[in-house]
Amino acid sequence: MRGYLARKTLVYGLTFVVAVTLNWLIPRLMPGDPVQRMVARAAVQHPETIASMAAYYERTFGLDLPIWQQYLNYWAALFRGDLGTSVWLFPTPVSQVVLEAVPYTLGIMIPAIVLSFVVGNTVGAMAARSRWLDNVALPVGYLVTAMPYMWLAILLAWGLGVALGWFPVAGGYDFGLVPQWSWTFVADLLHHWVLPFLSLFLVSLGGWAIGMRNLIIYELESDYSNYLSALGAPRRLVRRYAFRNAMLPQITGLALQLGTVLGGALVTEIVFGYPGLGKLVLSAIQNQDFFLLQGTLLFVVIGVLVANFVIDIVYVLVDPRTRTGLTGATA
Repeated sequence: MRGYLARKTLVYGLTFVVAVTLNWLIPRLMPGDPVQRMVARAAVQHPETIASMAAYYERTFGLDLPIWQQYLNYWAALFRGDLGTSVWLFPTPVSQVVLEAVPYTLGIMIPAIVLSFVVGNTVGAMAARSRWLDNVALPVGYLVTAMPYMWLAILLAWGLGVALGWFPVAGGYDFGLVPQWSWTFVADLLHHWVLPFLSLFLVSLGGWAIGMRNLIIYELESDYSNYLSALGAPRRLVRRYAFRNAMLPQITGLALQLGTVLGGALVTEIVFGYPGLGKLVLSAIQNQDFFLLQGTLLFVVIGVLVANFVIDIVYVLVDPRTRTGLTGATA
């Protein structure tokens, strides 16, 4: 087990270094100059003042240094927990801006991932042994899982928001409210949360249901299921073993789907104007804010890597074959 953890830690460590390097490099390949944008935003006309302001901002953001030194300084600042200063919201620190948006993204992502995984696998397992449910769940599952996140978000916004008027279609809360711990604010927050959550939940739900339905059918037709049935084992016991074996590929699929769901969450937030990381990415690109963009993407990278690492550990704990292999390798 220790050797397995050491190998996984090394792999994820190298992945983190490569991801952070790309995270630092990609914003600098974008067209435009954030310093010139800040100077233009100040609406200054005097040439000497413009030159002085540009030089000040370049020193402030460290853009006057050679590119290799900027890269090393980025790593040094990263280990200190300093993500830099936002160009768009100057002089607000990037970490403060990102931390204000993270709860909104996690608030729609975590419930959508957990509930879609649980409900989808349950419905899929039931559909595998119920013809009428299979005839309903399978077409609906294929329909919703084939929809892009942004398309379903637009449909929900139009249908449940504009046409029926049941839910608001923009923002994280009513603009007339001040964020505070009160029942009025929390209720309004949940009211704005429903449509972004449904967009992620429904798309993921269909995929899990279809996958579990197909896996259960495969497991019920496998040799061990037929052997147990021939021995007179109760049908419920056979289905229980089939469900446990079918869950293992689903756990692997969960790790593979995290990046896709996170990307869907970012796009969904843009559609609904939801104040999460997705809206920050869009604002950073529109305002050529290198530091806010790389800080936001850094949180995304860390979140995906940590979640995948946890799922790898969970897979070892739930799969007895993996534990036996690790024990044999150690011996």
